[in-house]
Amino acid sequence: MADKFPRLPPSGIKVIVVGAGFAGLAAAIECDRKGHSVTLLEKVDDIEEITRIGDIISFDPNGSKAFERWPGVVDAMEAIARQTTWLDLYHHEGKFVTRQSFAHEKAWGRRINGHRGQLHSIIYKHAVARGIDFRLGKRVEDYFETDNPPQAGVVLSTGERLSADVVIAAEGVRSRGRKIVLGFDENPKSSGYAVYRAWFPADRILNNPKISHLVANGDTHQGFIGPDIHFLASSIKNGTEVNWVFTHIDDGNIEESWQFPGKPEEALTYLPGWCEIVHELVKATPPGRLIDHKLVYRDPLPTFISPKARIALIGDSAHPFLPTSIQGASQSIEDGVVLATCLELSGRGNIPRALQAYEKLRYDRVHRAQAQGPKTRERWHKADWSKVWKNPELIHLPREPWLLNYDAERDAYDRYDEVVSNLTSPKPKL
Repeated sequence: MADKFPRLPPSGIKVIVVGAGFAGLAAAIECDRKGHSVTLLEKVDDIEEITRIGDIISFDPNGSKAFERWPGVVDAMEAIARQTTWLDLYHHEGKFVTRQSFAHEKAWGRRINGHRGQLHSIIYKHAVARGIDFRLGKRVEDYFETDNPPQAGVVLSTGERLSADVVIAAEGVRSRGRKIVLGFDENPKSSGYAVYRAWFPADRILNNPKISHLVANGDTHQGFIGPDIHFLASSIKNGTEVNWVFTHIDDGNIEESWQFPGKPEEALTYLPGWCEIVHELVKATPPGRLIDHKLVYRDPLPTFISPKARIALIGDSAHPFLPTSIQGASQSIEDGVVLATCLELSGRGNIPRALQAYEKLRYDRVHRAQAQGPKTRERWHKADWSKVWKNPELIHLPREPWLLNYDAERDAYDRYDEVVSNLTSPKPKL
């Protein structure tokens, strides 16, 4: 089965990927496409521990480009994705403000919005079908790299050491790989915000005349904007499932659990004065279908690669995004695409050059995209309604061609030689 997928001839490069989230899966698949030999380590014993949890996740055209190169993946995703080309925005008291259309973005590529766990499952099954070496139940406790022999590796919780030509740390904001890159341990910080996330069957609201219109005629997408809160809701799969999220101020200690079950009655305490539609959606949420998720903040890193340039951070391990950027998932896919391509172009004899080129290609773009999150949050949470009513586009999401109309693989091929020629310049600094 694995040999039915198109891939380049074997490169001889051995890669260890740590973490089977979207970033890790993308890196593993892209490395396999480029002919590298991949082992993926994941701490959970059963992949359903990842796929059963989730709400909405968004991949913009710049992220979905990769899916189109993975046979069967994008069609499977489209079958369960939300079928809307717009976002209707309302004042938090319920008055309609504006519709933002995304229809013109079809020229840039596909927008994939769907259940996080279900989309992850599609990608995971594709990676398994490719024959990638998955090792579940393997918790990485530490990373290492050496000059003689030239290699990188990980230490498992059992004490076992595994080595390869390159290691990709993709296990999220608490990645152990950050220590070897930074040279010290550092703790995540609270962003000051948390987000409630819910997903449930539409029959919970179908007979409620106050909100049944959200699901009665297929998929919908709407947002409600208020002081220090934005509430997004949509229906999906032809109006058979419902999801909602809202971001709110949080003063909890980040050392506590960063994700835990939420209660609708507690969520409602953040929403006095909000419209009936919002209240009814929250009240309709069944037990066990609501999560309160702290938004973790990390200071931007001065580098994404280790001192000997054989370990690379990707995805949230390198650059966690706020949800309002709508780019965290897409940027993690781009990371894997670019890193695999740089390894292809460098060859096994110069792994450090590949990782240095990866960093140069990604660093400025990632941080420019990251900055969209706080800007959008402030655009909504601090909206000047005296101006918005006169110019509703003031609360439209920024949808810029430099970010969305972009092919990470093509860009890596186009700019690799130029970047490598400039590697004698200092590493990027903040």
